[in-house]
Amino acid sequence: MNALELNALCKSFGAQRALTDVSLSVPTGSRTVIVGPSGSGKTTLLRMIAGFEFPDTGSLTLNGQTLVDSTHAVPAHQRQIGYVPQDGALFPHMTVADNIGFGLAAKHASRHARIAELMDSVALDASMARRWPHELSGGQQQRVALARALAQQPRLMLLDEPFSALDTGLRSAMRKMVARLLSDAGITTILVTHDQSEALSFADQLAVMRQGRLVQSGHPMDLYQYPVDEQTALFLGEAVVMPARIEDGWALCGLGRVPVDSELDHDSTRIMLRPEQLLLSTTDDSGCRGVVTEREFGGNTCTLTVELQGDGQAILVRSSGLQAPALGSVVHLRTVGLAHILKKQPALSPS
Repeated sequence: MNALELNALCKSFGAQRALTDVSLSVPTGSRTVIVGPSGSGKTTLLRMIAGFEFPDTGSLTLNGQTLVDSTHAVPAHQRQIGYVPQDGALFPHMTVADNIGFGLAAKHASRHARIAELMDSVALDASMARRWPHELSGGQQQRVALARALAQQPRLMLLDEPFSALDTGLRSAMRKMVARLLSDAGITTILVTHDQSEALSFADQLAVMRQGRLVQSGHPMDLYQYPVDEQTALFLGEAVVMPARIEDGWALCGLGRVPVDSELDHDSTRIMLRPEQLLLSTTDDSGCRGVVTEREFGGNTCTLTVELQGDGQAILVRSSGLQAPALGSVVHLRTVGLAHILKKQPALSPS
């Protein structure tokens, strides 16, 4: 069953088209991540779901209730939708407890009990209840903002890049905590982010936007392995994209003969492999030959640029950080899994 249904949403700001025919179904209790470059329309879409913006055309339904269509629009405060903005937006003149309890009924005993329960759920120590927002770390402020949103028992939770201001280690820990908390509560969640790794790890469903349009949606692994076009492939991670000719399920390309995910023949197309699908060896002379021209050490992994012998194309390959070959080394490459044939997509226009 789907909690949220977006149907052909369109939105313009003056002459600028922000959204064009966006339709998406969000399953009940799931985590959907909307990802895309700056200006792709993802934040406009989130604000439209929240009720801060209204579409020019299209409809939006939550749990069977129509929130927006051509005849009416339910205001934001009546939608029972939680919203956590990027900066948390805590009230600076209120304590942690008052921020969390904002909007709760003023019954003294039950209100305090509910605030304590919410603080515990987001792993905030009870001693922090009397602190002011400026006395908290960035991660603590985001937990307070999440607890405040949960206090209203929302039907849907919207997260607008809530982890972007946190350092890398804290961002990962917060993401895991929030995912677990919302899943345990059974709350349908939509996260907007520009961070591809965050999107892939958090989502049950991933939706990619570009120039105000939804270009592809589905399970994160499916989008990573089978992107609809080259732009989507490169946006979701490093990719090796090269021209090829397809014959009987094989691609003839700069890497030699590579199995592909289609049996249709193509005289001229482009294929995609992820860097982890390329295995590198300095001793096994099977496979394609190349030379290491760049070396980027990243700790446990090392990203190498290898120039292929023959056509001279430079491709990315990942290797163990401690065992990566030196610059100038002659290496041999072979592939694992199937290469993905990229479809030719018409250029998108926001108008």
